[in-house]
Amino acid sequence: MTVLLISHQFRTDYGTRVAAAAAREKVAAELLVLPPDPAARLAEAECGRVETAFFSGDVFPEFSRQFFSALRKAPRLKWLHVFNAGVDHPIYAEMLGRGVRLTTSAGSTAEPIAQTAVMGMLMLARNFPHWLMAQRRRAWDPVRFGNIPRDLKGQTAVILGLGHIGAGIARLVRPLGLTVIGVRRGPRRPDDPVDELLPPQRLAELLPHCDWLFITCPLTAETRGLVDAAMLAALPRGARLINIARGEIVVEGALIDALRRGHLAGAYLDVFETEPLPPESSLWDMPNVLVTPHNSSAAAGNDERVLAIFLDNLGRFLRGEPLVNEVRDV
Repeated sequence: MTVLLISHQFRTDYGTRVAAAAAREKVAAELLVLPPDPAARLAEAECGRVETAFFSGDVFPEFSRQFFSALRKAPRLKWLHVFNAGVDHPIYAEMLGRGVRLTTSAGSTAEPIAQTAVMGMLMLARNFPHWLMAQRRRAWDPVRFGNIPRDLKGQTAVILGLGHIGAGIARLVRPLGLTVIGVRRGPRRPDDPVDELLPPQRLAELLPHCDWLFITCPLTAETRGLVDAAMLAALPRGARLINIARGEIVVEGALIDALRRGHLAGAYLDVFETEPLPPESSLWDMPNVLVTPHNSSAAAGNDERVLAIFLDNLGRFLRGEPLVNEVRDV
């Protein structure tokens, strides 16, 4: 018997499939469900029985405090799986500090995020902000000589963080004729879809040749504020930035300044230092900026992809095998 903490909605949608997955391992799964009222709390005695937990997408954000409260009162918790890829919330370091194994759903949203990032690149490259503003004014306003878009072929994209998302972006942009350079600590693998892979220590030498800087790395102590005024100044005039990772990786004031001065030709931003992006932020009105509400991952197939990773890991956990996407440190 394993006692699994899940949400009320997750049991309704997927409880039968979870129980069947456990039964295939000849283990009974008791599904312990959070109260449907987010203000309610699971009884301490019930929390004490929890051995495994799944932080599913329907928990965030409304039920997060309730879920985390239950985890903190679960001394027998051995394994926590989360629906997302980022683990920068303090609760995850807390769980690892207690010896709880932590796995993520990294890769489940890589495809839609990569597609959205490349959409942002194409819209900026093809001058869509100009045309969209003209459309809102009902103005027939073609681009003129001196504002004609450059060909993408021959430009260079630097992808800061070559994980699932970064690799997905690389696979989409290389056929467009861009030279793609990935930045990652780990060594090059045979299936890395880049022209070159360099360690973070060599990022400074790449920047002067970078037309497109994609931010796809996780938020850590090392990456917080990494893209600052000095790094932006090292980019060539006319470069563009795309951030679908975490807003805190980029110093937002420095980015706004570089955009205002025209040093950067544009940016597509799905994440921000403060979320929701405050109404008074100048990013909303900048003609060379595309803003989306931390929504680049939105796709109907995400839940099934996350469930597949969770069920695979559930079987592995019950069999005592290595887990997929296990996090060792945050």
